[in-house]
Amino acid sequence: MEKVHVDKDLCISCGSCVAICPNHFEFDDDNLAKATNDSVDDEVRDAAEACPTEAIVIEEEDE
Repeated sequence: MEKVHVDKDLCISCGSCVAICPNHFEFDDDNLAKATNDSVDDEVRDAAEACPTEAIVIEEEDE
């Protein structure tokens, strides 16, 4: 199973992930993106591809 998270060290708060996939991403109190849902679907993949700093990380989770 794949899971998504945002690498806060890479996030520049451009907002592309929030615009593309608002059901999975939002801004935290530091105005950095965070995943609100760790599941992965096509919209999450689109957001990851659009991220200019590759801050959206999709990883295979060990079961």
